[in-house]
Amino acid sequence: MTPPLTTPLPWLELAALCGYLLGSVPFGIVMARLFGLGDLRKIGSGNIGATNVLRTGSKPAAFLTLVLDAGKAAAAALIARAIWGEDAAQIAGAAAFLGHCFPVYLKFKGGKGVATFLGTLLAVAWPVGLAACATWLATAALLRISSLSALTAAALSPVWAWALGRPDMALLCIVLALLVFIRHRPNIERIIAGTEPKIGKK
Repeated sequence: MTPPLTTPLPWLELAALCGYLLGSVPFGIVMARLFGLGDLRKIGSGNIGATNVLRTGSKPAAFLTLVLDAGKAAAAALIARAIWGEDAAQIAGAAAFLGHCFPVYLKFKGGKGVATFLGTLLAVAWPVGLAACATWLATAALLRISSLSALTAAALSPVWAWALGRPDMALLCIVLALLVFIRHRPNIERIIAGTEPKIGKK
C-alpha cells in the first residue's frame, strides 16, 4: 500500500518541506487581487479555493486558481520524483496538500485542498488522477454541489488506485481522502441539512 522507501530520510524531509512551502502559496487570494475582486477571505464562504473564487462571478479567476492550486501539488510531486524517486514524490505531494490546507503564509488558515488533492493524484499516477477528476465531474454534473463532488472523488480514490494497478499509492489516497472529509465537515453538515450552495451560486 506504500511505495518502497528508498530515499534517505533527510531527503524525504527536504521533499516534504519544499512541497509544504509550495503548497502554502494561496493562489486563490493572489488571483482575487489580480482580478480586483477584493479579499477572498471576506467573500462567500471565506475559503481560498477555486469554488469560492467562482462565487465572485469571475470564471477566469476561478479557472486559474483551480489550475494553479492543482499545479503546485503536481509540481512538488514531479520535481521530487525527478530528484529522488517515487517515495519522495508521494511525500512531496501530500505535503503540498497540507500546505494548502494549513499555509504558513496565512497563519495556517487555508483551503480545503480539493485541487491540490487532484493535482497530487495526477502527478503520482495520471490514470488514477483522471479517474478522480472524472468522478468529480460526473457528480458535479448530476448534483451541482462542489463539496459533494469532492467528497465522492476522494472516497473513491483508493478504489481507483487499486483498480488501476497502483496499490502502492493506496495509503496516500486514504490519508488525503480522510483529510478532505475533515476539511469538509461543515459542508457535510450543510449537505445533510439541504443548505449547501450549488456550483455557480454567489
